This record gives sequence, structure tokens and C-alpha cells, in this order.
Amino acid sequence: MALVIFLLGIGVSHAQHVNNLTADLDEETHVLRIQQEFEYKNTSDDTLRNLYFNDWAHAYSNKKTGLAKRFAEDFRKSLHLAKDEERGSTEITSAVDDEYRGLFWERVTGQDVLKIRLNEPLEPGNSAKIFITYTVKLPSKKFTPYGYDSKSGYYLKDWYLTPAVYDGKWHLYSNKNLEDLYTDVTNTNLKITYPDSLHMVSNFRVLGQTRFPNGHEAQLKGINRKSCEIILTPTNDFTTHVTHNMTVITDLKGGKYDEISQGVSIHKVTDFVLENLGKFPHSHLLVSEIDYNKNPMYGLNQLPSFIRPYDDQFQYEMKFLKTALVKIINETIFLDPRKDQWILDAIANYLMIAYVEEHYPDQKLLGKLSKIWGFRSYQLAKMDFNEQYPFLYMFRARKNQDQPLTTPNDSLIKWNQKIGNKYKAGQGLSYLASYIGKEKVDESIKTFYKYYKLNKVKPLDFESILKRASNRNIDWFFNDYVSTDRLIDFKIKKAKKTEDSLQVTLKNKEGTNVPISLFGLNDKDSVVSKYWFSNITREKTFTIPNKNEERLVLNYDQKIPEFNQRDNWKSLKGFFSSNKKIKFTFFKDAENPYYNQIFYVPILNFNIYDGWSPGLRLYNKTFLERPFVYDFHPSYSFRENTLVGFGSLGYRKYLSKSGLFVSNYRISASTFHFQTNSRYTSITPSMSFGWRPADLISNKRQFLTFRYVNIFRDFDESLIDLSNDPDTPDYSVFNARFSHVNNGIIDFNSWSTDFQHSSDFTKLVFEFEYRKLYENNTQFNVRFFAGKFLRNKIAPGNTFFDFALDRPTDYLFDYNYLGRSEDSGLYSQQIIIAEGGFKSFLDERYRFANDWLATMNTSVNLWRWIEAYGDIGFVKNRGLREKFVYDSGIRLNLVTDFFELYFPVYSNNGWEIAQPNYEERIRFIITISPRTLTGLFTRKWF
Repeated sequence: MALVIFLLGIGVSHAQHVNNLTADLDEETHVLRIQQEFEYKNTSDDTLRNLYFNDWAHAYSNKKTGLAKRFAEDFRKSLHLAKDEERGSTEITSAVDDEYRGLFWERVTGQDVLKIRLNEPLEPGNSAKIFITYTVKLPSKKFTPYGYDSKSGYYLKDWYLTPAVYDGKWHLYSNKNLEDLYTDVTNTNLKITYPDSLHMVSNFRVLGQTRFPNGHEAQLKGINRKSCEIILTPTNDFTTHVTHNMTVITDLKGGKYDEISQGVSIHKVTDFVLENLGKFPHSHLLVSEIDYNKNPMYGLNQLPSFIRPYDDQFQYEMKFLKTALVKIINETIFLDPRKDQWILDAIANYLMIAYVEEHYPDQKLLGKLSKIWGFRSYQLAKMDFNEQYPFLYMFRARKNQDQPLTTPNDSLIKWNQKIGNKYKAGQGLSYLASYIGKEKVDESIKTFYKYYKLNKVKPLDFESILKRASNRNIDWFFNDYVSTDRLIDFKIKKAKKTEDSLQVTLKNKEGTNVPISLFGLNDKDSVVSKYWFSNITREKTFTIPNKNEERLVLNYDQKIPEFNQRDNWKSLKGFFSSNKKIKFTFFKDAENPYYNQIFYVPILNFNIYDGWSPGLRLYNKTFLERPFVYDFHPSYSFRENTLVGFGSLGYRKYLSKSGLFVSNYRISASTFHFQTNSRYTSITPSMSFGWRPADLISNKRQFLTFRYVNIFRDFDESLIDLSNDPDTPDYSVFNARFSHVNNGIIDFNSWSTDFQHSSDFTKLVFEFEYRKLYENNTQFNVRFFAGKFLRNKIAPGNTFFDFALDRPTDYLFDYNYLGRSEDSGLYSQQIIIAEGGFKSFLDERYRFANDWLATMNTSVNLWRWIEAYGDIGFVKNRGLREKFVYDSGIRLNLVTDFFELYFPVYSNNGWEIAQPNYEERIRFIITISPRTLTGLFTRKWF
């Protein structure tokens, strides 16, 4: 009762700011000419001397805005390379007060926040009118969903100057394409003219439209709204659906799902929203395909339509539900979307989970594929649809890249911003509902929405409602689950069975003090008991009734996003019955905690000595990372008629979020042929440590690696001259390496030091690389290498361990040479940029250095992927003077590090392009590892 009285006192707030705009769209120039009259009401207790406005369009104006920097962090250079006519900007013509006195203005905070200095201080409770005349040049939609497209369409949101929020301090946020612009609420009247060839829909109420020669004029009104969203298209693809509780305007595509069925589904979803959230307070809801594409259902339903595994009805309803919930909550709950986004995400995703539980309780994650032979045996196929929420959150948490839900939106890595934190938030409310009762969480959400919609909200408001609804202590939810990145991980340490009771000892492996559920299962895996236990800081023993359980399982219903579920079960049939059985599975799968999983997949390797080597990869890597992994690649060389391959055992330990964050311990071995009937075998134990900054978005990383490389070689007797030292074909090298990398798409730099020691030599190497993409779109690369023998007992003439100018001998067998022993023919032209990094084959006297080597490699782009390169350096051999070397040519950088071509032009050899057999001088980079290529496209997510 006290809660109801408290909430009734809130009421519905009404926007204090009044915004009157007149806008005219020029289709040829994509420019909006705007006259804006803004009446700002000071509802704070402070006297204001400046007002701030969000200037969305100016974020696209140049390469130094907050948006441009965010794109660079995401490895997107489209805005950096944009043409001037594709950019957006705002040009202020005049700004005056109600007495027509000029107002001083300037741009702050990433160049897209406008600061206007008032001529007179604005006292609390008073209002000030300002008049601004300006033009907005709309950006192309090639950068973000907003602006104009190639089909004469427009998508406008936050397109005019909107007031920033002041609540004792100004909240000034740059537009970073995160859907989190913090805009104050206004009552807005808009008159806009646009070409008559376009059709208009808006989230604002359309009061009327007038057609005149070559154009339309529309009057729109928005009460208690943050921004006016307008979609202009050459064809009208939108349909209006009038339900008994909401009017919906939508163009969501349903594939083969017909329009009548779509209407039925829309009614079904809006009824669910009304029942589980509340009544939408505005005249209509705009749900567009553009909105969905900004925030899609990540996963299998993004596959092409001909292989989508879900029924059309389920597919369409989930698509509409997600888009509608996001729009409803964002347009009615006014909190700080950059800092408090988790509340909106939690409610939206919780309701999506509830919708599936209510209407599609048997829906599987793989949909129809779960019933098809070849798929149905996979653990992934057995997972329920709602199990994707903890699964996809854990995808990055297992890699130590999870972040607290309270992390500001612009400090989240892209995976967490788009998927991980949203799913963790929704799963968190589902976890809480399982603990305190679903009906209590459901009622709290409806209460929160009923009394706080169209009001400015703080996280404490939502927290207070949930706490009042629960008779259990739920401080853990806000203090540990929401506000930290602490992991949840429990195990059943032991269980003792008596005639009438069970004594169960639970261990909290991470120390995160949250409740854990325990299920008792019978021999048919049916649930016969369920208990909740809390306040387990380390270990605790509980006594529960004996209900003839055969097995005890923690978190059996997957409501808790637990870090490791492989130790969540305990058999009550005896010690040996607890041993997990081995399960062989083709290709990778999700974790099955009840089996020791071994995955297998065919592989095919190639080098010219072994030829094509088919084999079988055996490994234990699941979709979620695990600490201990093994990976074996036995293959058969048909050319040598023998076994070859690779294998490794590794253990990875994550230590913290920043600073020293990871340690790796590994032993690997490989054996292949490096010439006809000549085999090498390497055995390498290693350990490495990684450092990163507290800002996880930063691409800076540091690594320290120690390894001991042991090489064993067997030579064919007829080819014994290939060994420069046939008496000692085996050798061992201790290698220590420290590297620092800042992997940016605009600015890239890395440096490393490398120390090698063996019985015959000691080396020290320094390497530096820098890449810069300038504002005129010219890219410059420079690499510097310096290597020195501190000790060298190798006989002169043996170049196997020497520094190489153009083609390293790779005595540590690190590089993926297709023909590592070749000194002529196509395979000898393969280049790996290491050591000297030269592209031309120079005189044999200068190709190797047994004293020291120093080189610099540079390149600059001429046009797109065509670059000019140049290399210079000094080669120093013992007993000889240093030799100055150089080369130059053209580089075709088709796919960086994957496929590149080098065409030498001029070097110490003279004009190489004019010399005979020029085709033998062309060098190439080719990588047959798909991981190298896929890494170029996935790096922006992590």
C-alpha cells in the first residue's frame, strides 16, 4: 500500500521545453533549411548562463569528431575516406534571443554539441526564448542508418538541434552511432516541406498534409517526446494496423509470411506488450525495417532466407516484438541511455524471454534443424531458444571481456554493446524472477512502466520497486550482478546420501555471493526437487530431504549465467558412476557438462614436399573458451607416404580485467618435411603473459613470451648438402620476446624486442612498425628492423642461422612457407615480411648477415590498393665492411596479410623491370589459413 501511495505522488510529467520548427528539404543537395524557435524552461535549482544542444549532423562533418574516432576504434574507415559531398554538417546562420540580440555560440564535446551563451542569466523557474536559423546537410546512409540513400530515401532522427539534459550538471554526449543520444523532453511543433515524389511516416502525430506544386507540407506534433523520427521513401511500404490497444505503422518484412498473418501476429504481440508492460501513451508506434536492422536478432535468423531454421510466424513475431519493445521503452522511459542502458535492455530482453516461454515453450535454438539427422545429436540442437542469452553473454565472458552492466555505453566493446550486456541484463531479470518469483518481477516491471513512463528516471527508481516487491534480500543483484563483472561459478564438492536425507557441500569458486539453485533428478532426468541456497562465500554444507534423487545438478534450468557448468552435477550412485563418458562429435559444438567431448573434423594441409596431406583434427575446443585445450592434427603425406602433423596442449588463465590480464602455458609439437625425404620435428614448451589497459575498447596490448624451441632434423643422404652443418642437424634455441601493439585502422604502431640464445649463437633484435592513414586518404607504412649477433660461433659460409635480407631461413619453423627449402621456381618467390623484409633478390653476398643487419621498409598508396614501396638497409658480415642495399617497386595490396603481390622496379640490381625473366622476380604473399582472413572481419567485434 505504501508503494502505491508513493508512486501515485509521481504522476505524469509534462515537457517544460517548447520547440517550434519550420524545415524545408532540398532533394538535390540533401540540405534541410531550418528555422527553430526554442523556449527553454529552467526546471533546476541553479542559475544557467549557457544552454547546450545536441548537433547530430555535425558528427559527420570531418575526421576528428567523436563519431569518426568511434569508427576508427571499430576498424571502420568509411567516414575517414568519405567524400565531402557524402558528409553531414550543420551551418549556423544566426542565433538571437527574444529581443533579437545576437547570441555567442561555439562547438564543444566532439564538435557535435552546440554551446549557446545567454545574454542574461536564466534563473530557476524562468524561461528563455532563442531563435536559431541554420542548415543541416544530411550525410549519406553509407556510414550509419541515418541520412539519405541512393534511392532518394531519407531516414531522419535527431536531425535538428535538441536540448541536452541538465539535472545539476550538463550531460553532453557526442553522437557515436550507439543509439544513446541523451536528449531532454520537449513539446514540439513541426512544419516540414519535402518533395512530392516521397511518402512520409513519422513517430510524431501528423496533424495534416498539404500538397502544392512539386512538394508536400506536413504539420507534426509531439508531446513529451525526445526527437522526431521521419522516414521519406519513394514508395509507400508502410501498413497501419489498428489494434484495440495500440496503432502500429510498420514496414517490417515477413518474407513468405502473408500480410493477413502479419496482422494477426501484430495483434498478438501488442496484446502481450499491454499485458506485460502497459499502455503505450502516444498516438501510434512506428516500427520500421530500419529500426530492426539497427538492432537485429543476432544469430541463426540472420542467415539467408532459404536456410533459416524457424517458422515464418515465429520469425516474424520475434522480429516485431524486439523492434517494438526497444522503440516503446526508448520513447517512454527517460533515463540516461549512455550510463543506464542496462535497465532498458533488461526489461526488453526479459519480456522477449517471457514471450517465448509463454507462446513457444518448445522452441529450440536451432529451430527446424534440431529435428534433422546430422544436427539433432548436437548439444547446440538440444538447447532451448532462450538458452542463447547466457550462451552469447558467456561467449566473451569466457575470454575475460565481459563488462559490468553499469559500464557506459561508449566504453563497451562492440560485442557487449550489441549483444553481451543486453543478453546478460535480460537474463539477470530472469535469474531474479526464478529466485523471488516470476509474478513479482512481472508486477514490478508493470508498476515501473505505469508510474515512470514519460518521466525522468534514475536506476534507483527501478531498484526500489523490485526491492519492495520481494520478501528476500536482493542486494546481490544490484551490488554484484549489475554493478560488477564478477563471475558466478559454483560446484558440488561432495554429496552424502542417507536413508532420509542428503548432505550436500557446495563450493563458491569465484566468491561472488549470489544465490544458486540445486535440482534433484531421477533416473529419467525428471526434476523431483529444487532448492535455492544463498550466502555461500566459500563452502557450505546443506541437508535436504532424500526424495530418491539419482543425480544432483546445479543451475539445471540455465537461469543463471554461470561461468563453468562442467562441474555442476554429482551422481548419487557411487564414485565410478560420476565419471563422465567420452563423446565424439563431428565439428565443434556447445558444451555438454555431462560428457568429455572430443571433436573431430577432416583437414587438408599443403606444402610442396608433403603435397596435399589429408588428416583428422582432434580437439576439445567448444564454442565457449575453456582453460585447458588440446588440439591434434595427424595427417598423412601421400608424397612421402608417412604421418605428419601438429599437436598442442595448452592452459590459459585469466588474471584480471586490466594490467596483467592473462597467462598462457603451452607445449606444442609438429613434424613435416622440408625437402624430399627430409623431415623436421619441433617440440616447444612456452609460456606467455599479456597486458592490456583498463579501457577494453583500446587496441593496445603487450605480450611477453618465453619459449624453448627444440628442432630435430633428418636428411636424405642424397641431399645431405642441404645441411650447412650436417654433423649437428639438431639444435635448441631459447627465445624471449616482448611486443607492444596498438592496432588501429587510422594509426597503427607496434614494436618488439627479441632475444635468442643457443649453444652456437646469441642474437638481439629490435623491430618497429608504423602505419598512418592521413586526412587526404594517403596511407604511409614504415617498418624498421635491426638485428645484432652478440655471439656467433657458426662457421662462415653457414647462413642457416644468419639474418636474412629477403627470405628468412626460418630455422625456428615459425612461418607458413609453401616451399621453405626452394631457391628457385615459383615457391621461392613467396615472401614473408620478416627480418630484412626486402622484396628483390640481391647478390648472394648481401642476402645474409652474420654480424648485424639494419633495414627500413616503406610503402605509400598511389590509388586504392596500389602502393609504391621502397626498402633501404645495411648488411654487415664478419670481416667485411657494411654494404648499403636498396630496392623499390609496386605493391598490390589486394587483401592485407592474405594476398599481396610485389613487382620490383629498381634496386642494387639496376632496373629490374627491364631485365630478363622478370616474372621470376615477382614476389607474393599468400596465406592458406582461413583464420587470418576471418580475423580481418571479426576484429571490430572484440
